[in-house]
Amino acid sequence: MWTERNQTSPKAAGLDPAMLRDQLFELWNRKDLQTLHLAALQGFSKLSEPLEALLTILESCPGKQKGRSHTLGHHILMEFQTWMKEHSQVSLSSLSEQQAVALQQRALHLLTDAQPSFVDGLINLYQLSSLDLAVLRLHIVTLQALNCYKEAAVLSIKLKLQKELDMEEMCVPLILQNKLPLAESFVTGHNHLEQRLVALLDSWCHPSFSVEEISKRFPCLSLTKHCLGQIQPKMLTKHVLRLVEKFSIDQGLCPNALHKRRLDSSRFLMYKRFVEKSMTEENWSDHVQYVVADDFELQIQLVEMLVKYCGLQKASQWSLRYNIPRNRLPCGVWEMQQSLPPDLQQIHLSGSAQTEEWTPSQSHRQRFYQVPLGKDKVHFVGTPEALQRCKNIALKEGGIVGIDMEWQPTFGCISTQQVALIQLAVLDQVFLLDLCAKGFCQHPDTVSFIRSLFSERNILKLGYGMSGDLKCLSATWRQFLEEPLKMEGMLDLLGIHQKIQRSKVKRTQNGPKEVLVGEDSAEKGLSLLVQQVLGRPLDKTEQMSNWEKRPLRISQIRYAVADAYCLLDVYSVLSSNPAYFGLPADLRSISASQSEKSGDKKQREKQAKQTKQAHGKEECQGAQRVSPPCSNIEKGLLCGEKPSEDTPPLPPQQLRVVCDNMLQGLGRYLRCLGVDVVMLENTDDHRVAAKLAQAEGRVILTCGQPFQSLRSQVGEGRCLSLDCSERARDQAVRVLRHFNVQPTPSDIFSRCQACNSDQYVAVPRKDMVRMLKQKGFLQDHDYSEHTQQQEEELGDILTPSGTPDLPRTCYT
Repeated sequence: MWTERNQTSPKAAGLDPAMLRDQLFELWNRKDLQTLHLAALQGFSKLSEPLEALLTILESCPGKQKGRSHTLGHHILMEFQTWMKEHSQVSLSSLSEQQAVALQQRALHLLTDAQPSFVDGLINLYQLSSLDLAVLRLHIVTLQALNCYKEAAVLSIKLKLQKELDMEEMCVPLILQNKLPLAESFVTGHNHLEQRLVALLDSWCHPSFSVEEISKRFPCLSLTKHCLGQIQPKMLTKHVLRLVEKFSIDQGLCPNALHKRRLDSSRFLMYKRFVEKSMTEENWSDHVQYVVADDFELQIQLVEMLVKYCGLQKASQWSLRYNIPRNRLPCGVWEMQQSLPPDLQQIHLSGSAQTEEWTPSQSHRQRFYQVPLGKDKVHFVGTPEALQRCKNIALKEGGIVGIDMEWQPTFGCISTQQVALIQLAVLDQVFLLDLCAKGFCQHPDTVSFIRSLFSERNILKLGYGMSGDLKCLSATWRQFLEEPLKMEGMLDLLGIHQKIQRSKVKRTQNGPKEVLVGEDSAEKGLSLLVQQVLGRPLDKTEQMSNWEKRPLRISQIRYAVADAYCLLDVYSVLSSNPAYFGLPADLRSISASQSEKSGDKKQREKQAKQTKQAHGKEECQGAQRVSPPCSNIEKGLLCGEKPSEDTPPLPPQQLRVVCDNMLQGLGRYLRCLGVDVVMLENTDDHRVAAKLAQAEGRVILTCGQPFQSLRSQVGEGRCLSLDCSERARDQAVRVLRHFNVQPTPSDIFSRCQACNSDQYVAVPRKDMVRMLKQKGFLQDHDYSEHTQQQEEELGDILTPSGTPDLPRTCYT
């Protein structure tokens, strides 16, 4: 019985906590959890002071600091909570204040692990939130001093101590340990702390920031290269802008991140326009002015990039537009400004909306999908009166409507993008809802029409990848967040396209034989589907247009119309002969059955990746798979003994590759064999590989996750994935076998491992040894061992029967 007498005289009666602990420990070791459960409930009832006894047991339990569900201490705590449900009279309120505080402090010292149920159990049982704030704060600081930063953060969140603690002292160690989500949880709900975290991360985006200086504040913190690699401007910028949106913070608090994002965007635009040449001059001009805006430093950097990419004339024209002072101009720009005639001092853009023809050129018609409609069948809708005519046709029961939307690209500078144009295609005409028309977007009739269209079950709505469109719809009409759209009669052709891709259908239809329509095609997304089904891809030149600028150019209108109308044509072909594409008769069943939660999709992708790694199946886009690891017998293939391809042998000098930063060892090995190799630095983003491959016609060598994204950015057969767990020599065998490259002894060391140059100065071996010794790089015994080992390895690759004489060349 729990009585006052028992409280004042704890040793008078009751079960010894140590005996109960030993009994439970024995059952735990025997894994007899059922008996342990009964013994625990009976034992707790026999304790004279259960709350104090529980602490005594937990303090002496093996693994008591772990707090995980597989430890005895955690199991006992869970059993005690179950027992407490039937013994509510046991509480701290029945103890004196001094006794209660003593138990609370003991319980507090058990909280050194972040296992949620363990922490929550002790906090609730001993009412730790009622402890003096100074005591709680001291405990958090003590945990930090013990390098238990994660545990300190979790406990401070559960005890709601955020305002009592220094935000930087709590969050900086977490960020350095790659635990930014926990730092976010620490500040969430506290507007002042949210702003301080964003401002802190933004300060790290400044070019002069040094992570080493920050890490010196926490000398006992063990930081891995991976963690430090996450503290770089590009990644930090991404997090800052994401948090600005998450916490609804003014972007003025993150000037460094915005500057970095805009600078990266301007570099991207330069690449798209002047390297890839996939963007028109007018689109480029619109976007670069939006990205640069009124940022003076970005304007100067734009001029500097223009000098590099396209010369002094264009750089001079833009420097005049932005009135860049002479002392900030790159070399030669001022002189070019003075020599420009007046008519060239202004930037002139061609291709205005008034001069374009609706019917494209013959070459365009042969190359791309064409909408079978004249210009008179395309109707702009920007008034309630025009909308009424659109409603009468688009809302006909039993009809089919192709839906697409366009919005202004913001390149991540603004997170929410609003729809500028909605395209609705029916059998013989297309309606363009101009949401930039004054007063039209928020007119009640417009909002009502959108709700009616998407909720009408008897109208089939066709789209492709509708999730992005719906997100932008919600950003355009906030009322759709409060009262979401009712979606009925929708068919997302993305699900059907995925089904076609999984069935590996490779065929052309209604198109020229040279059109590639399988996984080898350079097209992607809707354009690839149109190519596979209708024979020609979409022209995506105007995809990245300024869709908020009026009037729209004819080329923009043609693009917008084609993106919606092609859905009708694709659906018509697929539904008329679904078996031909490996589809069931009811296409709507695919959309319903293939819709997956993101978690399911990620799990399936993870399993597919594991299966792929287990079977050692590396892929090359547009080429056959690389074969499994080679045997010793296959080593000779590098000299042409066993070529794996029917294609003619390729000299090493003709293979030009770019290695990502996880394959630097392979890159050096290939250079030894004479291959032209560019290697990414450790700090480079893997997407740099795609840019180099596109600009210089190189093949990408990569491994792991980046492969899928890189292969989609380069042409057929230009991306090869390798196994990072293999030695560099084995990887080199794979690469050379795959591309049928056959080095000869004269190719060995024909290229520098350090700089990739193939221009050498011949140095006698004895002079080379002497110079290395003078520099302290080589000892007498080191040289003989080094030479012997290197010659043996290269001999293994070149020929199984002997080692050729190495050329007398200087190598780095």
